[in-house]
Amino acid sequence: MQPSALDADTRAGTAYRFNRFGTALLIDDMTFSRDAPGPGAPMPAFDLATVDGGRFRDTDLGTRPVLMVFGSRTCPVTESAGPVLRRLHAQFGDRVRFVLVNTREAHPGDVFGQPDTFAVKHRHAVQLRDHHAIDFEVAVDDIDGRLHRAMSPKPNSAYLIDPSGVIRYRAHWANDESALHTALTEMAAGRVPARGRSRAMAGPLLRAVGHLPGIVRYAGRRVERDVWLAAPPLAVLGRLSRLFNRLPADRRGPAAVVLLGVAVASVLGVLLATQ
Repeated sequence: MQPSALDADTRAGTAYRFNRFGTALLIDDMTFSRDAPGPGAPMPAFDLATVDGGRFRDTDLGTRPVLMVFGSRTCPVTESAGPVLRRLHAQFGDRVRFVLVNTREAHPGDVFGQPDTFAVKHRHAVQLRDHHAIDFEVAVDDIDGRLHRAMSPKPNSAYLIDPSGVIRYRAHWANDESALHTALTEMAAGRVPARGRSRAMAGPLLRAVGHLPGIVRYAGRRVERDVWLAAPPLAVLGRLSRLFNRLPADRRGPAAVVLLGVAVASVLGVLLATQ
């Protein structure tokens, strides 16, 4: 690598390990870059350690299709995806290799922050595995997230890869259970998924909203302040979701949307009545 290219990679790695979540990051999370690897593209080269002492390599994927999912302990969508991945692994784990790749923290806080060494990132990966009671492989991207960056980094994207290393399916969010189930069914049967992508957005994000208060409690109050500054509507929904603690976390976000809609409609009704 030429010195200029090396400097650019170093800067990109430093920028990747952000300490404060902001609006620009939120916007980046919503779309893949034009050159992001997608269905039909080969996986970039990688060689990652797994928390159990093994390796996850592009040159040794094994004989089964691979479901590779990115995630972190401070990602609300990863929180929502944990039970989804356990259910899918229980059904397809004998025919598909499951690997969760620990990335940078999606919402680093003042208590649980962004790792600044590989050793710390490895500990975060262990905590991620233990928190979600995951019994399949958990790998750790390097400290600068080279694999994650090569894929156009998203907090909780998922990829189905055939044994030759070709991507056959990409999901923007790994909590999109129905779409992932369909794609896994086809791959497990030896077929390329008829639909190569899942672009679902509103449903996955609303399911994640109810997990945001838990992330704040775990990572620190700074997380909530950052979300208020970066995405006030999400912060409002996160606050409202606390009113529905008796519901499963995935249902609190949709309930908060309904409550907010009723409140706005009521205010508008009062204003119109006074005209």
